[in-house]
Amino acid sequence: MFALKKHDLIALASIPLIMTLANSMLIPVLPLMQHKLRITPLQSSLIITVYAAISIVCIPIAGYLSDRFGRKRIIIIGLSLATLGGLVSAISAWQLEHYGAYTGILIGRIIQGIGAAGAFPIVIPFVGDMFDSKEEVSSALGVIETSNTFGKVVSPILGSALTLIVWFMPLTAIPIISIISIGAISIFVAGPKQQQEQQQTVTFMKFLSRVRDILSEKGRWLYAIFAIGGFTMFIMFGILYFLSSVLEEDYHIDGVKKGFLLAIPLGAICLASYMTGKFIGTDKRRMKWINFVGTVLLSVCMAVCLFIDTKGIVILFIFLSMCGIGIGFVLPCLDALITEGIDKEQRGTITSIYSSMRFIGVAAGPLVASLLLKNDRIMFTMYACVGLICSGIALFAIKPSKDKKQ
Repeated sequence: MFALKKHDLIALASIPLIMTLANSMLIPVLPLMQHKLRITPLQSSLIITVYAAISIVCIPIAGYLSDRFGRKRIIIIGLSLATLGGLVSAISAWQLEHYGAYTGILIGRIIQGIGAAGAFPIVIPFVGDMFDSKEEVSSALGVIETSNTFGKVVSPILGSALTLIVWFMPLTAIPIISIISIGAISIFVAGPKQQQEQQQTVTFMKFLSRVRDILSEKGRWLYAIFAIGGFTMFIMFGILYFLSSVLEEDYHIDGVKKGFLLAIPLGAICLASYMTGKFIGTDKRRMKWINFVGTVLLSVCMAVCLFIDTKGIVILFIFLSMCGIGIGFVLPCLDALITEGIDKEQRGTITSIYSSMRFIGVAAGPLVASLLLKNDRIMFTMYACVGLICSGIALFAIKPSKDKKQ
């Protein structure tokens, strides 16, 4: 079955890749945009934050719509909106100047965020619908998360390289690759029959009732996964923003060279995610303990950064890459725990909430990091504490049982 759906999975894996590029590709070029648009670091961080913030609101709605009208249809609409938003941002940067261009970019990013809400968050339940075997679901989710993290690896290199053509070229690239993904989804991906039969019976009131009932029934372990997912993305995107700024301001490293350096810790996340997805299988207890180990590693590395010279670039990258390994341990486990522990007809609802929590971290990470750029000790202390909280949550709140349900 897995081999038969290979093309479907590749097409779906293009979505997290594109949505990641739409955000992470801009992080290394934010200092350049800040200079070109004559804006402050806080204002430049909003280019990332508004994309994620609007997604937080729209993702649960997209989850309901995917249950109601079908996942494939909502994904194509989402990618279309992402294309439109990218065009608005790119044209604004090209035709307008300074604050007018900045305003147009933000409007485009808001439209992109709405589109992202209907794309990547729907992929996880879609994959769960596609396969009957739990082993195949876990392996497929590992591919999806690896595509997501691979997008983070190539995004700083690609974003930096595109700015060599013109500074706003990264904004222009998103509509192009979104159109390619729309074509792939339209041609290769078919909606699961079971979901097609169910989609007409879901009303909005039933959706709200389902959310209440599921959260009441599943309780603590779901809240734990939501929290860990949000905190992990908060640390990841905060570190990326911090690194991008430090490399340019303290070391005067920019362009493609900076992109390759940023790809080092992101590559660690990608490799760890891929290996973890292969290793965890369907064993939820194994998922819990790998999750715990990842959060402990993340917390310890952040604490170590308090006692080393963060201006020493080699040792800083060593520990931030180890942080990336910790994050790579965590993310596939969270995806698999939700997919394995939630019935097919409930996955769109729950994964939409989970994705919203992750996007909260994406939105808050660069914003908080921009405020703490001159106080990196405070920043690393905060990250160490957040990692420690995640470790405690993973240890005490996630208690998987031996059956399918948690």
